[in-house]
This record gives sequence, C-alpha cells and structure tokens, in this order.
Amino acid sequence: MSSEQTPTAQEATGPRPRRLTYAALLAALEGLALVVGGVWILVLGLTGEPDDRQQAVTGGITLVVLALLPLLAARGLLGRRSWSRGPAVITQLLALPVAYNLLQADSMAIPAGIALAVVAVAALVLLVSPETTRALGIRGPGNPGNVEK
Repeated sequence: MSSEQTPTAQEATGPRPRRLTYAALLAALEGLALVVGGVWILVLGLTGEPDDRQQAVTGGITLVVLALLPLLAARGLLGRRSWSRGPAVITQLLALPVAYNLLQADSMAIPAGIALAVVAVAALVLLVSPETTRALGIRGPGNPGNVEK
C-alpha cells in the first residue's frame, strides 16, 4: 500500500467527526429501509395474491440485494475507509429520482418522498463536507499531498 492510500496516524486515531458518523447513520438507515421494503414485498409476493408472483419475488430480492450498497458504505464510513464515500454518494444520487417519483404520486407516498429527499440531500452535504473529506484521507485533484520526487 502506498503512502497516498494509507491514512495518517492523526486520521486513524483521532475522534471520528460527527459529520462522518451522521453520514454513515443516514446511509445505514437507507440500507435498512431497503431491506425492510424488500422483505415486505417478498413476503406479500409469497403469501398474498399478487398480480405476478414472480415479479413480486424478483422485486423483493432485488431490493434486499440493493441494500448491500448503502450498508457496506455505512460500515466503510464508520471505519474511515476512503473507498466508502463513492458508494455512499452514488446511493444518495440514486435516491433523489426515487424521491421525485414518490412526490409525483397522489397517495401516501408523498411523505415518504419528502423524507427520502431530505435524507438524500442531508447525506450528500455531509459526505462532501471538508471535514468528512479530511477524515477519510481524500485529497482533491491537484493536491497530491506528500509525494516523493
């Protein structure tokens, strides 16, 4: 592992910034919501009278598998792994169109859309904050840090 990929002693041993912890909690919350939704759809598909049982089972399994992305990202954020910010940001960017579609519904999905949009935007703000970036040891373009010549 090169010195560019290894976090400094300060980053690894200092207290975890609250913004990083909050971002990890929001990602974990989204992952758990996906697991609950996937299991619910799966159970309804197997025990209920869906229009298409195969589609319900496939949808439920897909949601449970998709939950792995934010859950793994949350674990990585808590462990201060720099790779974890990418999947966490991707999860939030994918949540925004879902929230928009929920807001377009004429049903009880509107409050869920509002909640999802608030969580996604808040998590994005937390993930791109300078405090989080420093804690994860991520350097921006043109800022190579300590590069030996």
